[in-house]
This record gives sequence, C-alpha cells and structure tokens, in this order.
Amino acid sequence: MKGFFLITVVALALAFSSSAAPAAGAQENPQPSEPAAAPGPTIPVDQENARQARALIDQALQALGGQAYLNLRNMQQEGRTYSFYHGRPTSNGVLFWRFVEYPDKERIEVTPQRDVAVVYVGEKAYEITYKGPHALEKKDLDDYLRRRRLSIETVLRTWTNDPSVAFFYDGNALADNLPAQQITLINSKNEAVSLYFDPDTHLPMKKTYKWRDPVDKDRNVEEEIYADYKPVQGIMTPYSFTRYYNGDMQNQRFVSAVHYNSGFDEAMFDPNSSYDPNKTVKKH
Repeated sequence: MKGFFLITVVALALAFSSSAAPAAGAQENPQPSEPAAAPGPTIPVDQENARQARALIDQALQALGGQAYLNLRNMQQEGRTYSFYHGRPTSNGVLFWRFVEYPDKERIEVTPQRDVAVVYVGEKAYEITYKGPHALEKKDLDDYLRRRRLSIETVLRTWTNDPSVAFFYDGNALADNLPAQQITLINSKNEAVSLYFDPDTHLPMKKTYKWRDPVDKDRNVEEEIYADYKPVQGIMTPYSFTRYYNGDMQNQRFVSAVHYNSGFDEAMFDPNSSYDPNKTVKKH
C-alpha cells in the first residue's frame, strides 16, 4: 500500500536640484543655492517585486486565520479519498482518518475498521496491517518526504520566515481555470514552489512545484488544488483537495470533519505500540 500523502519588475527614482542665479548688481560671488530636495528612496526592481509577493503572502496568512493558523500544533481529518491512474479512478473511494502532528509526524488510517495504517515519523515510515509494521518502500517514502518538505503548510509557516528564501511576484494567472495571483518562492536549495491566491478572498487556490527524478533525470510537475473552504476553529480550511502529477489527476480527497489542536495519544505514532484507534484516545 502506498502512502497517500500524503505544496515569481518596475521602479526607479530620479532626483534633481536647481541653483539660484545671482541677482542683478550682486557681487561676483554666487549666492548659496537652494538646498536640493532629498531624493526619494530608490527601490531596486527585484525588491519591489519581492515586496508585492510578500504582501500577497501576508494577505493569505490573515485570510487563513492569522495567528490561529500560524500556531497550529496538530490536525485531525476524516473523509473519503480517491486514487487515479492516468487520470482514471482506481476505486470507488476509501474512508480515511488522518492525524498530523507538526512538524514531522503523521498517521493515516483506512478501511471502515481502521485496521490498515501508514505512520510517518521524522524520516521514517511504516505500513501497519494485521501482520504488524513493516518499513515503507523507499520510493514511496521519498515521494512523501518531498511532498511534506514542499507542503503548503511548510511554505507558508516556515519558508516565509527564512531570510534565505527569495520571493517573486508573477502577476495574474489561472488556477483550475479561475483568475488568480501567482507568486514563486525559492529556497537555499534552489527548490521553487509557486502559489496561486484568490484575488478576492486571498486564500490559496493552487500550489505547484517541479522536481527531477534522480534515476531517469526526467522533470516532473506536481500540482495541488484547494477548494471548498470552511471556517474551523478560526482557521479557513479547504474541504476539497486534488493532486496532479505531470498533468494527470493522481488523488482527490474530500473532508467531512476537521479538528485542530486536539490531544493525541503519542502511541499512534509508534509503529510498534499496541495502539488501537477504535478505543478511546488517551489525550495528553
């Protein structure tokens, strides 16, 4: 079983001053000139561009909930997920329960009995079935770690505070065939993520990034679409999520319930524990 989840210039300032001409009959010595007006600050085009990008980020963070969003500790979701192959669905949908403890723990349970799970802890991952836990295949783990490292939560809550990250305003664009404003952020590892925001609500609509396969060297494009936002505990939350891989729909997720900052039993992130999701959760 594979892990499900599971995230872009113009201003120059000129200044001049004029000198007073000597009055008629005045001495040869020129009079002091009028003080020159102080020139306005010259903003390099890249700084102005970055300022526009940063303004969009700030608007988005406020739209998402401000400090409530920035201070998230954990998240719990449940709903139904659909997988696709070459854009075609591979099932009628699977019930899921998802638990995220930031920054690097996640558990996803599937089946009505919640007896199959994938647990991610740090740089490791395990699939848990009735046979017990076993390590996730390396390719699946690498895919997950890349998605987590470039997730919209990581970009908005971590990258935006990193002085080594470059901001670029890309202007008007389309996201899922709807008008949007696009920016791109590039970190110190030369990883670039483009974000698209609703011009009216300022909420994120889409995220896209490119990466090169270390084996075949092909360049891949991953896109995520966020829609159907609803307020939950002061945080605007997308209830619809769609992922595309090289233009093909790969996964859709429809959320039916969300909770933030709940108490989790730490045993759920231990693949070797006897944690049972059907028993009352012991909160901490």
